[in-house]
Amino acid sequence: MGPTATGKSDAALALADRLPVEIVSVDSAMVYRGMDIGTAKPSVAERAAVPHHLIDILDPEQSYSAAQFRADALAAMADVTARGGVPLLVGGTLLYFRALARGLAPLPEADPDYRAEIEREAARSGWPVLHSRLAEVDPEAAARIHPNDAQRIQRALEVHRLTGKPMSRHLQERHEPPPYRLLRLALVPVSRTLLRERIAARFEAMVAAGFVDEVAALRARPNLTAAHASMRAVGYRQLWAYLDGRCSQEQAITDGIVATRRYAKRQITWLRSEPDVCHLDAQAGDLIDRLALKACEFIPH
Repeated sequence: MGPTATGKSDAALALADRLPVEIVSVDSAMVYRGMDIGTAKPSVAERAAVPHHLIDILDPEQSYSAAQFRADALAAMADVTARGGVPLLVGGTLLYFRALARGLAPLPEADPDYRAEIEREAARSGWPVLHSRLAEVDPEAAARIHPNDAQRIQRALEVHRLTGKPMSRHLQERHEPPPYRLLRLALVPVSRTLLRERIAARFEAMVAAGFVDEVAALRARPNLTAAHASMRAVGYRQLWAYLDGRCSQEQAITDGIVATRRYAKRQITWLRSEPDVCHLDAQAGDLIDRLALKACEFIPH
């Protein structure tokens, strides 16, 4: 686990040279086909060298949930272990890690009437206003949900109304732990300044590699809109705004870097609250040796 731009994918590939692992992606954006540059998706060659799971399994018009991830991840893990391998879960979508480790509380089915009411109010007042309302009833959920993330704001308000209990409390409840022992390793940078610089450099490198063209191709899809969950991913949202003519490309890049830094800050805060996590310096020169040592101590021989 770890915040964005800390080298998780590179570390996983390096571990795969030493241990019989297959990689299970824990990333809510890498599941989508056509979102390659902006997600820093492993290359075709890297995926050919080391088996990867839960990458390119959906079209960006489709939705994906923590519950779906958990089912897919457990199926992939069973597949890997059946072949005698060890699943190595890698990514930064920390809600997915929590869903896997703790299970998910049963949540109510969608309420079409209430959803329609929320959408009418959003049309009148805007999603940030509804986000403020969510902050009153579920500050923890509001802290991790973007003020314009319509889908998640709507669902969190809906769950609170239908159950009388915040979504965040539901997510904290333990249900059906996975049939595996889990070694939880977090790559966290000691230097925040270096992480901020790395985030900026990586975003600019993505733009140089064709990120704008990638978003333009996605925007040209007839049924894909800025409201879809896939296009609310950090970086994609900002470049879509540029392509819509709502800001300059320079401003979109700046906004994307700022949004990525804020996302990394939230990820670090989240990791601090997670129990039984071994924190390792993501910038240490001997990081791979340390990871391999931890893994070898954990994996039965």
